[in-house]
Amino acid sequence: MADDIRRCGKSDYLLLAGIWERSVRVTHSFLSEADIVSIRESLMADCFQTVELFGAVGADGSLTGFIGLSGRKIEMLFIDSMWIRHGYGSRLIDFAIARGALSVDVNEQNPAALKFYLAKGFHMISRDEVDDCGRPFPILHLFM
Repeated sequence: MADDIRRCGKSDYLLLAGIWERSVRVTHSFLSEADIVSIRESLMADCFQTVELFGAVGADGSLTGFIGLSGRKIEMLFIDSMWIRHGYGSRLIDFAIARGALSVDVNEQNPAALKFYLAKGFHMISRDEVDDCGRPFPILHLFM
């Protein structure tokens, strides 16, 4: 269903940050308000620029979620809160796998995301006690 996915660029960053925030607020209950503000700022300033971004397009033409790819790794996948469990995450994962993605990291405190990735064929290969910024959010490393 690549027709339902489009490349995103700098002009989409603000829209993608909004999708990210709405998604995180319903899926990442372990994050504090300060964490959300800090991470959102780094998304806009740094993270979005280091990945290829692709958005899932809904029936009305609006973006319903997005994925960030770097080489063969899925760096981020977020679905707008109102579109979670409507198939957009699966479309984006299938798109990424078709492009050669083999790995993804997931917060251990996000069991729904872990279950999703395991159902898509990933398996856990390792675990870190902290995230890339040293925050106390354990990260699970998954591989196909």
